[in-house]
Amino acid sequence: MPCCKVQFVYKVMEYGLELARILAHLHALPMLLSVVIPTHNRSDILRRCLQALAAQNLPKNNFEVIVVDDGSKDDTRKTAQAFQKKFARFVYLHQKNQGQGIARNHGVQYAKGEIVVFIGDDIMALEDFLAEHLRFHLRHNLENEAVLGFTAWHPKNTISPFMNWLTNGSSVFGRFGGHQFAYEKLRGKKEADFNFFYTSNISLKRSLVDKYPFDPAFSGYGWEDIELGYRLYRREKLKIYYNAQAIGYHDHVMTEDSLAGRMRAIGKSAWIFQRKYPELKKVPSPGKHFVFWLLANPLALRFFSRTDRNLYYYALSKKYFLEGLKMGKSASQSMSFSI
Repeated sequence: MPCCKVQFVYKVMEYGLELARILAHLHALPMLLSVVIPTHNRSDILRRCLQALAAQNLPKNNFEVIVVDDGSKDDTRKTAQAFQKKFARFVYLHQKNQGQGIARNHGVQYAKGEIVVFIGDDIMALEDFLAEHLRFHLRHNLENEAVLGFTAWHPKNTISPFMNWLTNGSSVFGRFGGHQFAYEKLRGKKEADFNFFYTSNISLKRSLVDKYPFDPAFSGYGWEDIELGYRLYRREKLKIYYNAQAIGYHDHVMTEDSLAGRMRAIGKSAWIFQRKYPELKKVPSPGKHFVFWLLANPLALRFFSRTDRNLYYYALSKKYFLEGLKMGKSASQSMSFSI
């Protein structure tokens, strides 16, 4: 069923009002959006994220901001609380370090908006970011309908070949590539599948995420968002609509040094996925495992590093992924799942 406040605004749209005119009518409406931001020891970048949200062209009484401090040791509390008066409702929460998924669950518990917008603390939202998310929810107002926005590297940063590979899922043989984003696969498409449940820039009805929280078994980096997307698809037939105009800039310069930790974490998470959803085959078969091993051997890596950087990064990612698989197998066997 459509959300009541959202359906009211949807009726306004049916009369043919454009976005600018809709914004003028929103001043009289209650809170519609809750922006949930997990953060950990990145107060400087969090400050810029909150500054971008404070500059949104959506009326401030229509959205709230919830910052969940995941056990930071820096001045995150002070940074966040400095924005208390810049929003109609601002919530700062602190928890011991438990990971992004659990932090998002914590934030949702305090959300009052009918739509929850998940972003990262390193996402700089353009001024119409929230208005664009809302615009699509007005069109797609059923409970199982979500909205995916577009995330790109911040233009002020120099984009390295590694960063280009990281956000291109088709850079190797037109099928494989980096693990961060794969927006190029959505060109010309209006909908995305659960693999695009990117919590750097996605929104969904609060009633849905109230029923289906992030799985706490995914306590580290890696696939806790994709797991929720798949669970929502299986149980509620989740539909994700892609709005390329809901733009957030990813202000995070990443280097090859970050690849090992991320891919090992994904390798560990693969076993959790395998136990919950064996049909997805996140743990590679023996044949696929052997192919990854061939790609990741030192001679192959040395050759790829000289001939094809995209293939080199891909092969290197598989090296670390296999290491994570080895590390995570025994740990996953002792886990129990309540979600």
